[in-house]
Amino acid sequence: MPSLCPVCSKRLDITKLTCPACDTEITGCYSPTRYCSLDDKMLQFLETFLKSRGNIKEVERTLLISYPTVKGLLDELLRELFPEDGERSAVGYTANEILDKLENNEITADEAAALLTGEARADHPAKNNKE
Repeated sequence: MPSLCPVCSKRLDITKLTCPACDTEITGCYSPTRYCSLDDKMLQFLETFLKSRGNIKEVERTLLISYPTVKGLLDELLRELFPEDGERSAVGYTANEILDKLENNEITADEAAALLTGEARADHPAKNNKE
């Protein structure tokens, strides 16, 4: 699905939804989610990362890529999805630092996912591991 206007390069809005089963049409002005703008490579990485529950070694095996490549793709994905956040997450860690903590068993996969998505609270246990 195109996300940018081919004429002016501004973001496109979704204005019509159609049911393929009964041909019902719904019109309005809907904004696409940030995930709609991901290319196929980033979507495949995101799906693999989620299916593996953040297990870096599993992502490596599934996509046949190295640990640094997984970390690089995760950084790229985070930059694409959350450009307003810059390099550091809301709790003050880069994606690489979070993945290092996960790899060193300092935090769980669930904690890493919460940190990476910004769902971790300021008093999150993983924050206390920062040196």
